Amino acid sequence: MKHLKGIVVAVALFVTATSFVNAQNKMAHINVTELMSAMPEMKAAEAELKKLEQTYGADIQSSMTSLQSKFKQYESEAPSKSDEENQKRTLELQEAQKNIQSAQQKASQELQNKQVALLGPISDKAKAAIEKVAAAQGVNYVLDSSQGSGVIVAKGTDLLALVKKELGF
Repeated sequence: MKHLKGIVVAVALFVTATSFVNAQNKMAHINVTELMSAMPEMKAAEAELKKLEQTYGADIQSSMTSLQSKFKQYESEAPSKSDEENQKRTLELQEAQKNIQSAQQKASQELQNKQVALLGPISDKAKAAIEKVAAAQGVNYVLDSSQGSGVIVAKGTDLLALVKKELGF
């Protein structure tokens, strides 16, 4: 009987301790995607990236148009040119096509680098604000409730409004 009482007391203490530990680990959630898209810096970064993408797109499109017109010209002139001249022109067109593909890859890489350079500081600022608000609210864990982030149920404290206030918008 004493042994049974000891086990009951031990289980009761374990349950109480577990409840105490769980109470200490306060959790909250925030939709980081929504937060970042609402930040003024993000809108400016997106505009800059779009402008850069349009510039690269226009340059590449211009090169493609030039290549197509040259191809049509060479194609129409081919019967009146020698085989040697036609081979040179074919090589010239192939080289131009390679240059366009290279320019597309370079533009894609530069856009990616620019995106990292622009969005990194914005992400860091959002994270710092989230950490500050979480600390002020006594939250130990903050989950990202953005679509596809793995959070199924988000009934805890939503920090989005508080973090927006912290960031001044």
